[in-house]
Amino acid sequence: MEPAPGPQEKYHLITRNLQEVLGEDKLMAILKERELKIYWGTATTGKPHVAYFVPMSKIADFLKAGCEVTILFADLHAYLDNMKAPWELLELRTRYYENVIKAMLESIGVPLEKLKFVRGTDYQLSKEYTLDVYRLSSVVTQHDAKKAGAEVVKQVEHPLLSGLLYPGLQALDEEYLKVDAQFGGVDQRKIFTFAEKYLPSLGYAKRVHLMNPMVPGLTGSKMSSSEEDSKIDLLDRKEDVKKKLKKAFCEPGNVENNGVLSFIKHVLFPLKSEFVVLREEKWGGNKTYTAYEALEKDFAEQVVHPGDLKNSVEVALNKLLDPIREKFNSPELKKLTNAAYPNPSKAKPAEKGTKNSEPENVVPSRLDIRVGKVISVEKHPDADSLYVEKIDVGEPEPRTVVSGLVQFVPKEQLQDRLVVLLCNLKPQKMRGVESQGMVLCASSVGEPRQVEPLDPPAGCCAGERVYVEGYEGGEPDDELKPKKKVFEKLQADFHVSEDCVAQWKQRNFLTKLGRVSCKSLKGGSIS
Repeated sequence: MEPAPGPQEKYHLITRNLQEVLGEDKLMAILKERELKIYWGTATTGKPHVAYFVPMSKIADFLKAGCEVTILFADLHAYLDNMKAPWELLELRTRYYENVIKAMLESIGVPLEKLKFVRGTDYQLSKEYTLDVYRLSSVVTQHDAKKAGAEVVKQVEHPLLSGLLYPGLQALDEEYLKVDAQFGGVDQRKIFTFAEKYLPSLGYAKRVHLMNPMVPGLTGSKMSSSEEDSKIDLLDRKEDVKKKLKKAFCEPGNVENNGVLSFIKHVLFPLKSEFVVLREEKWGGNKTYTAYEALEKDFAEQVVHPGDLKNSVEVALNKLLDPIREKFNSPELKKLTNAAYPNPSKAKPAEKGTKNSEPENVVPSRLDIRVGKVISVEKHPDADSLYVEKIDVGEPEPRTVVSGLVQFVPKEQLQDRLVVLLCNLKPQKMRGVESQGMVLCASSVGEPRQVEPLDPPAGCCAGERVYVEGYEGGEPDDELKPKKKVFEKLQADFHVSEDCVAQWKQRNFLTKLGRVSCKSLKGGSIS
């Protein structure tokens, strides 16, 4: 039997791979006296994805250090954050989170009996907690509440009061869960400093705060539940994992914003203490790394090829996902998954001859709109008014797109330009050339007609998802059926605002970097 770790070793286990610790001296003082009590909370909103293995591996570290760990399923927070979880789905999503988080922990060998699981609504609706929410609201300024939630609560033009309550509830959770420390991502920092500032004003102690770095997603930005290409779902099939890793940003020698390397560093190394790069004998054979720094150095020096790195991560990741897939293959959990996350694009068709059937759910999330980069532009061989463009949308091969822009946009202005492309229209031939998408453009009202391609925010990458504000969730249709006229119904409410922002029913078109716009056509239409 291994001897119990001492305070210094516990401190190392608790803090390794963290980006920041607030209250280091207090943390060490507690470890010298007793075991640390710590909690990690997760709002039960979108489906958890593989980035959730990052906090799971830290929870494993906390248990090795002898900590008493509580996992909070923050169901009320999920509703308060701009209703990311509708009230009628709250219970179902919380049950889904409980099952999937426990399955993740089991897959990495964490004993569940050492953990305490709590739902927010178990105590957040009590008389005492509610009174403390009122007490806190009497001392917190609107400015501080909004600032605290800026990185976590969904930011909209006209924020709801619920979003301002969110940081206060998260601060009070520390007191009501009776913990010494809270653990979360570095995006929670403003909420953590908010808690340190305001809990003492209610007579409660200041807690220690432990922060993980934000792990880049597969596209090089934060891994997000609402950005499909940036994440691998826990229930993705093996072929989907392969496809997404193949498209992942992993430039030879580039270790910055490299989601594949970051996953190895923050998940696979802490769990296994080693990582094996699998490769054919002619390329040097398999190589086992026992220190992440050595792997990063070899990748930076291009000793390790991105293809070999992705293949090796694919094998290791599928080993983690297999037990989760198996557990969720049961009829009960399949039913729970479908009920908690209903697919709006797969509503049951009305039976023939039935009156008063439910109308089809026509929402912007059904459109697969992406940022594209124009690689080449040529005149159509058989039509003077058409261009034939090759456009990179983050897939292995660029798409061929035919656009009627010849009389509106000079060829040189399209070359190498970022555009906004609708990708799930049914491909159709235009004068003998098959077009695999539509470049979305703003058009002026009246004569002479002016047309300008929509502009994604500067800094976007090819393949990034474009969505309508408030409709970040939901899966786009694989292909829009022409007879259903889904695009046509939605496009009727597309327009350009007075500040040249693309909108649907006054809701902005967005990427993770900001608003989609056009150069000058205020009040125009979009098609």
